[in-house]
Amino acid sequence: MSQDVVSQILKDYIYKTLTEKKRIDGRGLLEYRKIDIQTGFIEVAEGSARVKLGNTDVLAGVKMSIGEPFPDTPESGVMTTNAELIPMASPTFEAGPPDENSIELSRVVDRGLREGQVVDLSDLCIEPGEKVWVMFIDLHILDYDGNLFDASAMAAVAALASTKVPASQYELGDDYPLPIKNWPVMTTFAKIKDIIVLDPGLDEERVADARLSVYTDQDGHIRAMQKGLNGGFSYDEVKEIVRLSKEKGKEVRKILMDAVKGGE
Repeated sequence: MSQDVVSQILKDYIYKTLTEKKRIDGRGLLEYRKIDIQTGFIEVAEGSARVKLGNTDVLAGVKMSIGEPFPDTPESGVMTTNAELIPMASPTFEAGPPDENSIELSRVVDRGLREGQVVDLSDLCIEPGEKVWVMFIDLHILDYDGNLFDASAMAAVAALASTKVPASQYELGDDYPLPIKNWPVMTTFAKIKDIIVLDPGLDEERVADARLSVYTDQDGHIRAMQKGLNGGFSYDEVKEIVRLSKEKGKEVRKILMDAVKGGE
C-alpha cells in the first residue's frame, strides 16, 4: 500500500475522531500532553533543562564564554541557538549537516527568545566594543513524537533561567544567575481539514494541513509567530489561536517557572 494511501486513511481516521471532540490519544482538542521539566541536567553546562512533552524529549544546554560583540551592537552580548536532530530520535532524521527542519526549528526558537527578550543582551556587556558574554544554546532532540517547537522553546527558556554566569572562571568576580527579563512561551496549533488542535502529536503532524506557532509573554503580548505547512488559516482562526495562545501560555509559563524554582 502506498504512503499516500496510508496517509489518507490515517487522516480520515484522525479527522473522524476529532469531529467527536476527542483525539486518538484521548486528549481534548485544546489540551497539552503531560509536561515534565527538569533543570540542571548537564553538570558541565552553565545551564540546562530536559523537557518531555508527552513522548517528545528535548535537552537544552547553555554554554557561555567571553568574546567580541558585533560591530553594529557594541554594547550587547551575543546569543546563538542551534538544534540537532539526531537519528536515534526518529527514523526520519538523518546524520550530517543541519537540514531545513533543524534550521527552521533553531531559527523559530531563537527568534522567540530574542523578540521575547528572555535576556536583555545589554546585560551581557563587559567592556563596550571589546568584551561581551557569548551564549550558545544547543537543542538536542532525544525523542520525536510531535511538536518539537513548543518542547524546544520550553527547554531553551528553562535552561536560560537556570544558567549561572561563569564570572569566576574569567576572574570577573563571583558567579551569578543569568538575569531573566521575560518568560515567553510558544504554543503550536495544527489544522486538520477544518479542525484546529493544540500540541499536535506525531500522527497529527503527519496529516496536518497547516501549523501556526505563537510566542506570547507574561503580559499577553505577541512576540513572534511562525506559519508552517501548505494550508492556511482564516482571519477568525488566527484571532482565536492568538487568544488561546495567551491563555495556554499562562498555564505553561507557571509550569516553567515552578520547575526552575524547584530546581534551584
